[in-house]
Amino acid sequence: MPTEITRLFDFPYYQLETYNLKKALTTKYNGKWVSISSQEYVDKSNQFSRGLLRLGIKPNDKIAIISTSNRTEWNICDIGILQTGAQSVPIYPTISKEDYEYVLNHSEAIYCFVSDDTILEKLNKIKNKTKLIKVFTFEDIKGENNWNEILTLGEDTSNQHEVEERKNAVKTDDLATLIYTSGTTGRPKGVMLSHNNIVSNVLASKKRVPLDYGNSKSLSFLPVCHIFERMILYLYQYCGVDIYYAESIEKLSENAQEIKPEVMTAVPRLYEKIYDKIILKGEELKGIKRSLFFWALNLGLRYEPYGANGWWYEKQLAIARKLIFTKWQAALGGELKLMVSGSAALQPRLTRVFAAAGMPIMEGYGLTETSPVVSVNDVTNGGFRVGTVGRVIDGVEAIIADSGEILVKGPNVMLGYYKDPDKTAEILKDGYFYTGDKGELDKDGFLKITGRTKEMFKTSGGKYVIPPLLEGELKQSLFIEQVMVIGENEKMPAAIIQPNFVFIKEWIHHKNLSIGTSNEEIAASEIVKQRIQKEVDKCNVNFGNWEQIKRFELTADEWTIESGHLTPTMKMKRAIILKMYQDLFDKIYR
Repeated sequence: MPTEITRLFDFPYYQLETYNLKKALTTKYNGKWVSISSQEYVDKSNQFSRGLLRLGIKPNDKIAIISTSNRTEWNICDIGILQTGAQSVPIYPTISKEDYEYVLNHSEAIYCFVSDDTILEKLNKIKNKTKLIKVFTFEDIKGENNWNEILTLGEDTSNQHEVEERKNAVKTDDLATLIYTSGTTGRPKGVMLSHNNIVSNVLASKKRVPLDYGNSKSLSFLPVCHIFERMILYLYQYCGVDIYYAESIEKLSENAQEIKPEVMTAVPRLYEKIYDKIILKGEELKGIKRSLFFWALNLGLRYEPYGANGWWYEKQLAIARKLIFTKWQAALGGELKLMVSGSAALQPRLTRVFAAAGMPIMEGYGLTETSPVVSVNDVTNGGFRVGTVGRVIDGVEAIIADSGEILVKGPNVMLGYYKDPDKTAEILKDGYFYTGDKGELDKDGFLKITGRTKEMFKTSGGKYVIPPLLEGELKQSLFIEQVMVIGENEKMPAAIIQPNFVFIKEWIHHKNLSIGTSNEEIAASEIVKQRIQKEVDKCNVNFGNWEQIKRFELTADEWTIESGHLTPTMKMKRAIILKMYQDLFDKIYR
């Protein structure tokens, strides 16, 4: 009888009993893939728990984990910590040392596990201002405590009965983890998620995973400190899917070709980058090859699921897949059956073209506070609709308030914000979580996200503008990488745009234009501005006169997490971006 899953650390035991994988977790070390089996995963997690008990860890202690990349050690630490009744506090590696200090102090973490010297260097600058007793590293760093010291402490199995007692004492509604949200404003909030919050989400999401359980491979590279990828990893364990950790986003294609995964997850920005690279390769083709490429692409951009375009379209699509799209598949290993997208809105063109290419992207919706999945598309059972985030998963209720805001109720909704009852009370009312997102539910139960309640603004003429709708339309352009619509209390909407420098450089070369190709020269070029104006005009056609973009300015900066433009989940920090480009704002309006 397989283990009944009520707590997060039950997943590895269930996997062992049900699938007993030879390659449960695989990470590349020094150029070589190294795997551990389901049995080793369970054994090492218990060994780690025994070591923590000998270190003096008590129930409800907080232990932080910071890693620049996903790796096997993360999972062993996570399960090992949870089995002791302590809670894990995953922290984004890319946040500032000041935010490290805040999260560590707010959570009262007493130990911290870090991946490498990059994290350690940042941590060392603030650790004496925290309650940290000791820091352990995954990589061997001279003069530093290594995580293997905990495993060594746990080699003696004589206290395994204490581990079992601790495990038995953990209840499904107990706090499992604190996840600090990467807010676009203010300090991060500590989201309290129980074992049941995440477990219920995994069990309900399983029905949307059309894979061969026990015989599939996944490629993981989104930060596991984010609840989206973390929940997906528990889901893979539950479905008996081998987990391979990509070395980096830059090596994603190379790693995919090595392991040939059937499934992977990503945020929209990554799918956009993959798409842009494919288009650039198409632009380099000549003659009949080029014509065929763009014929297939335009066919893909008209894709509708379940043969809705008719038999003739499907006949052409079969030819396009054989001649063109198989090459797209080969770039990602050739075996992808499913890709999942979350964290931000996915452009419908990407949904269409990748599905046409035989690699459907199932877009979902959720928040850290909902563990995270609220809804997700499902390629089976008629559950896939372009332009939506799918139907709400079983056991979860989503309703649309009179204001248009999405309210969510269910076992996946967080316990609250750590040490912050006031903020908790603001967004948890009558059992419903107020998401801050606006949406619509169609007659078939598909959810569509239409914007953020706080991002909508009024112009000085009293007209409402919803920036995400305009931004989503503009970002479909290959010439635009990032865009922020502005104009609150001003006479008209405008936009600050970061051009797609990679694509535009290729465009300049292809058109043989006499324009410099530095970021600064591109942003200052009148030819580039005129070309982007065409993209803005194309977007404006779809909106009312009061919400159309009347002016825009280009930035020479690339908007990144490191430069402070974006949160770790690639959302724009609107207030900070506006402050950074006050000069462009003044140029537009003053």
